[in-house]
Amino acid sequence: MVDNQVKEVSEFEKDFTQQSGLNEKQVAMYTQRYRSNEVTEKEVGLIAGTLKRMWDPISWLLEAAIIFEFFLGKQFQALVILLLLLFSAIDGEIQERRAKNAVAFLHKQLSISVRMLRDNIWQVRSSKELLPGDIVHQRVGDIVTADLEILQGAVSVNQSALTGESADVTLKKNDKLFAGSTITHGELIGRVVATGAKSSYGKTVELSQNSEAPGRLQTLLFNIVRYLAYLDVILAFILVVTAFIKGTAWQELLPFLVILFIATIPISMPSSFTVANSIEAKELTKQQILVTGLTGIQEAASLDVLLVDKTGTLTQNKSKLSKIIIYNPYLNENDFLRLAAVASDVTTKDVINQAILNEFRKRKLKEIKRTSFLPFDPIMKYSTANFSKNDQNQKVIMGSPTALQKLAVIPKTYSKDVETLSKTGARVLALGLKNVGDEKTHLIGLLALTDIPKPDAKIAIQKIKERGIKVIMLTGDTQKTARVIANEVGIGDHITNVEAGLKNPLAFDGYANAFPEDKFRIVKALQSRGKVVGMTGDGINDAPSLKQADVGIAVSTATDIAKNAAKIVLTNDNLIDILKVIDSGHRVYRRMMTWTITKLARTAELAALLTFGFIFAGFFPVSLSLIVFIVVMNDMVTLVLGTDHAVPSMKPEHWNLIKLTKIAAIFTIGWLGIGLGVFGYFLFETPLSQSEISSLMFLYLIYSAMTTILMTRTEGAFWLSEPSYWVAMMVGLNVIVATLLVIFGVVTAKVSLNFVLLVIVVVLVSTVVLDGLKIMYYHYQN
Repeated sequence: MVDNQVKEVSEFEKDFTQQSGLNEKQVAMYTQRYRSNEVTEKEVGLIAGTLKRMWDPISWLLEAAIIFEFFLGKQFQALVILLLLLFSAIDGEIQERRAKNAVAFLHKQLSISVRMLRDNIWQVRSSKELLPGDIVHQRVGDIVTADLEILQGAVSVNQSALTGESADVTLKKNDKLFAGSTITHGELIGRVVATGAKSSYGKTVELSQNSEAPGRLQTLLFNIVRYLAYLDVILAFILVVTAFIKGTAWQELLPFLVILFIATIPISMPSSFTVANSIEAKELTKQQILVTGLTGIQEAASLDVLLVDKTGTLTQNKSKLSKIIIYNPYLNENDFLRLAAVASDVTTKDVINQAILNEFRKRKLKEIKRTSFLPFDPIMKYSTANFSKNDQNQKVIMGSPTALQKLAVIPKTYSKDVETLSKTGARVLALGLKNVGDEKTHLIGLLALTDIPKPDAKIAIQKIKERGIKVIMLTGDTQKTARVIANEVGIGDHITNVEAGLKNPLAFDGYANAFPEDKFRIVKALQSRGKVVGMTGDGINDAPSLKQADVGIAVSTATDIAKNAAKIVLTNDNLIDILKVIDSGHRVYRRMMTWTITKLARTAELAALLTFGFIFAGFFPVSLSLIVFIVVMNDMVTLVLGTDHAVPSMKPEHWNLIKLTKIAAIFTIGWLGIGLGVFGYFLFETPLSQSEISSLMFLYLIYSAMTTILMTRTEGAFWLSEPSYWVAMMVGLNVIVATLLVIFGVVTAKVSLNFVLLVIVVVLVSTVVLDGLKIMYYHYQN
């Protein structure tokens, strides 16, 4: 006897005699070929993830520089750069893993059992054991775990998790039933045609794993390095020409050129972005918003378009009774509803039966005792119930208006009424009544059922639109249904199909009849137009587009695969929480804009000051060993910028490198001009030696970099915006350490306090002037 053999074989299973199912030999052979009926998630280990973060164009440049430094005998500098690179990669990987571990429980798959026929014996086994060719029996409430071909029976299935269409679909013999569907009516015996990654579910998962939004951070980093490298090449050429004219060997410039090159590359920027995102991820977690992909936060600041799935996201995946039309003059609404409840199936959880029964209970109506009941037949498309009233047996029939039209006597306005209700996007049911023994059934009325929007959907959509974000609805439902919901929640009524909409995706408020690949195409079409795209969804069908979107947001009721594909998971059933994610993105944007402007300004200032100082004086204003200190001390502040206080903007923010370069130019030109003036004063007007001048210029570069960070944090006066504790502490620590190094002559020449105070005064006065120019620039831009 088979251990898993079912105790009782149903009549439906006994009727099936077409096949005996797979035999033991076939099972062994197919198990080798097809493996388990699972879709495995791609995972990367800690070491592999860290190494991956060190395998990109920017990391290659740093690694080449480390090798150069080592061969030039600058082991200390090479070690410092290597440690910074390792710290950035390791810290980034750890922070990303912490975020993913916070929602690890979401990715555990449930063990589902299924009735299958093997060796002519019906058995109950784990769905993971299913193989192509297996014969299975599926009934009401079952989740289909493999693609099937129906051999016997007929069913209604809910495919909303796969297609986004909230209405049930009826399937019969020879039809295909896809994995991920839920059976709402009927039962079937089917043959498995695809399992695991080959099933429709698996292909959707695989598409979501292979999809990814373009990396704007990586693009930004590369562009910053590229433009600064152009500047370095120009300045290096000028230096080499100057050295040739002055008779200086070009080899003597090589250590300087390498250091200049290293100062250009944003070693700590990836780690700084990760820290900033991780801090916001932690804050969001406190508000029951889980972050599985840290880049989703930073991209939220630039969100232009938010694609919103209808079923389960804007709506509750429930229906309500919205209208009743009664043709029998002797019935009122309550009488009519009591008859509808008699024909409803209390054992099923489908939205139609639940909507009728919920209204019945809400009105506290008296139940009619039925003598017999036949549930909804997917082929006949109606249910029937018998009951007795005044010693007279009666039958009530409820189902498709088209099906009942063929069975019953209909009123003159029937067809027009059905059409009118259908135009509102409602699902329409007809109700018929007959006395047992009579030949005729009379249509006594119609019920209209509509989807129920989530309570906060309308206000959430309104507030998101107020932030300058275009909201577009996606659904597998018809245009009529889509138009009603889109209007009700404030999105708009300009709804079209996917093919028409792809020509100009921003011209419409929503897309109807959208399948998984269609949603994916819409996301890519918007991204190809330069838009930063957000996507909210809950079903398997949403997974590819959630993964491809710049900001993929899975709602609280989402399937595991949807949560796995998204970067953000809302654990509360509140769409308004999306605004919290957007605000977090804006805070990250502001902090990282501070870093970017400061990086551009101080790198260009350092490179130009060293170059022009060498041209005019024949030596570098700052020694190369002190330049390494400048790079390290600046990066220490960079690492804590992610903790800084920031105020969200009320409109999308985009990384515009030209705009950032213009702002950075204010500080670059200002600090460079002042720096050359200070250098000239020390060179020609004081008896200071080259090493002493180097110490003072080191102080000047540290002080100016610290005040530039404070100025770039805000568009207003810098003293009105309080930095975070960590930023203030690190800026203060850098200033104190640099000052003490110079005053006491540690790793550099000792300089008297008077000259140190002179540098402090010059920097403070210059800071006030440059901050005023910054405010004027922003005022002009706005």
